[in-house]
Amino acid sequence: MIGTLYLVATPIGNLEDMTFRGLRILQTVDLIAAEDTRHTKKLLHHYQVKTSIISYHEHNHQGRIADFLTRLQQGETIALVTDAGTPAISDPGYHLVISCIDHNINVIPIPGANAAINGLIASGLPTDKFIFEGFLPTKKKLRNDLLSQLQGEKRTIIFYEAPHRLRKTLDDFAQVFGLSRKITLARELTKLHEDFWRGTVASAIALYQENQPRGEYTIILAGNENKEILELSPQQIKEEIIKLLQQGMSKSEASQHIAQFTTLSRREIYRLSLNLSTSENETLFPTQD
Repeated sequence: MIGTLYLVATPIGNLEDMTFRGLRILQTVDLIAAEDTRHTKKLLHHYQVKTSIISYHEHNHQGRIADFLTRLQQGETIALVTDAGTPAISDPGYHLVISCIDHNINVIPIPGANAAINGLIASGLPTDKFIFEGFLPTKKKLRNDLLSQLQGEKRTIIFYEAPHRLRKTLDDFAQVFGLSRKITLARELTKLHEDFWRGTVASAIALYQENQPRGEYTIILAGNENKEILELSPQQIKEEIIKLLQQGMSKSEASQHIAQFTTLSRREIYRLSLNLSTSENETLFPTQD
């Protein structure tokens, strides 16, 4: 018989959030694959779980998958856990899941704690439609490109962020989404110092100019609330850029303004502004006789 891979959610802070079903699975599988065995052993010790444990993380997952597949094909059962919350979200568990599916091995999720959903439902921002982006890229270009693509997004957006990067992230939000965009910062979810802060991007920046970010953050950002998104041709966008430049805006400011109302990103609009023809530039800055 083919074995089964269980995706077992673990607490994100409060150990009481471990489910009865999750505990039963951890007690009865042949092997537990954990992101950090030292961290998971504390949970297992608390609940007196004696199951064998092995590491599975971003630095060794490629080498582990073949072994796991062999064991599963021989009928063993494996529970995959992450350090906190639901596995296969923002971690290499995804690769193991895909490999199991490709080899017709059962994959069964065991639900439980999840920081993104917990943060969302208590944020006070719309919950009917949302997207999850996880951690932003650390490389500047990839980060800027992603945020530009999200500028016109109307659904609520969920991010994860570490405390040492929070201020930079809020500054980036101000540049792309504007200072008035609503935001909720959920900190240390389910833990002793759990905290929800709600306000605007501007007030969040002001808050952390006076306070040191502490703990892990789940950021819930309101979507773009502008009612009308326009489908403009490149020529129409150039005409709008010219109007705003004539009003004294820079090309960067004009691009950010127009992006709020179109399907194009700020970066795409800015590129159009760099391609204004000679005659268009002469209209903006006429030659003096």
